[in-house]
Parts: sequence; C-alpha cells; structure tokens
Amino acid sequence: MLSSDPQLLSIEQSISSLFLLREVHVSVRLPLHYNDAGIYPLLLINDGQDFERLNLNTILTDLQKEGIIDPVIVVGIHAGADRLQEYGTAYKPDYANRGSKAGNTTDFILKELLPFLEKHYAFDNADISYAGFSLGGLMALDIAWNHDAIFSKTGIFSGALWWRQKALDAGYRDADRIMHEQIRNFPIKPSLKFWFQTGTNDETDDRDQDGIIDSIQDTLECIAELEYKGYKWGTDIAYCEIAGGEHNPETWSVAMPEFLKWAFGKNK
Repeated sequence: MLSSDPQLLSIEQSISSLFLLREVHVSVRLPLHYNDAGIYPLLLINDGQDFERLNLNTILTDLQKEGIIDPVIVVGIHAGADRLQEYGTAYKPDYANRGSKAGNTTDFILKELLPFLEKHYAFDNADISYAGFSLGGLMALDIAWNHDAIFSKTGIFSGALWWRQKALDAGYRDADRIMHEQIRNFPIKPSLKFWFQTGTNDETDDRDQDGIIDSIQDTLECIAELEYKGYKWGTDIAYCEIAGGEHNPETWSVAMPEFLKWAFGKNK
C-alpha cells in the first residue's frame, strides 16, 4: 500500500516465508524520482519496524535533496516475535541456544526476499548493502560475511558482537565470541567493506574491568580480527563512536547519515 508521504515513496508489503513460517513485513523506501527504468543501489536493514524512530524518511529525503548521497532503495525487514531466535549467527547459536533460527533468516533473505525484490524493483545486483542494529547488526554482518558474492558493504550499529558460545560464569574467554571466531577461522578474505558504530553509553558492562565498556571493546576487537585478515582501517573499515550515544534508535538515527554518506555518498 502506498503512503501519502509527499517526499519519499513508502511501500509496506508482506512476504509469506516458508523458512521462517510467518508473514514477514517489509518497509520499502524508494528514492526521490524513482524510475523503473533506472538502476539503484539496494540497502537492506534489519529491525525495519524502527524506521519511524530512526527518522529514516527525513534523513534519506534530506541527503538526496542536498545531493549528498546517490538515490538508494532501502528495505527494512521487520523482526518477528521470535527475534532472539531468528537473529544471530547461522554459524552457531550462542551458549543459551539463542539464534537457533538464524540459518532460516539467512535462507529467507537470500532465497525469498531478494528474489521478491528483484521482481518488483530496479536495483543493482552488484551494489547491495546490509545493515542492522544490536542483534540485527550481528545478523547483518553474519549474512554479509558469509555471502560476499551478494553483498558489498555492511553496517553494524551497536552490534551484539559479544555473542558467545560460553557464559561468563562457565569458563568464558574472549576467544569464545562467535563472530570473532568466525572471522578468524574463515578460509578466505571476503570482498567486503565494513562500517561500525558504538556509543559510549551503549551499556555499563565491563567484564574485564579495563575501563572500556564491552560493546566498544567487542567492536574494536572485531575490527582487529578484520585487520589481521588483511582489511585496512580507513579504506575497508570505518568506525563511528558517538560520545554519550546510547543503545537505542535515537542514537542510531544520529549515526545514520554518516553511514549513508559512507555507503552511498557521491564523493565517497
């Protein structure tokens, strides 16, 4: 159904998923002056139900009107009631078996969502990015990392990079972080670019009492694993740390223009 937004064309649709066994709602934002005869970059975003709190329509409209970013199709994938199982790493669930359906989410994205979008919208198959917030950020990174033939860039806002295979009270070591392990042990270097964001008030936990909150430590150490793999800070990797930034859509909204300029900026 088309909205009455006079600036940005907004479309709300549902896809019946055989992999997730539910109707998946998606929010599509078409660029200004969208033309079916054109071809546009595509950005997938997890937790699309937060688009309003992210102020995404205004951000996209302003950046395009000012000529700062190229026109881009943005698709928000709404989380379901079983989000803690559907988001995570398809590689393995965490120590509490959360993320047990992450493989189903991956199949939905690759085998149902992208083919659906390809039938209805004019996007460039060589320019698909994937972003997400918190656990949705981990899911975006996991899918992009394992499918770099499809995705070229990924954005991780306050990513749940603590995702671990052992509880803190069960002999946990930093080597138990699942995404870090996956990057470290992956046999090749995927062709990807990465954008990470954290806020200095993302949380208060500091498991090793080193004065750095876990979300920042986990993010910077994930970046370090990428650097060990051969990726270059400033070329392949960007990092945005927001002073006072919290773990919520309002902070991610502040960071969103920087991500969009990094991913789709006309002078990037």
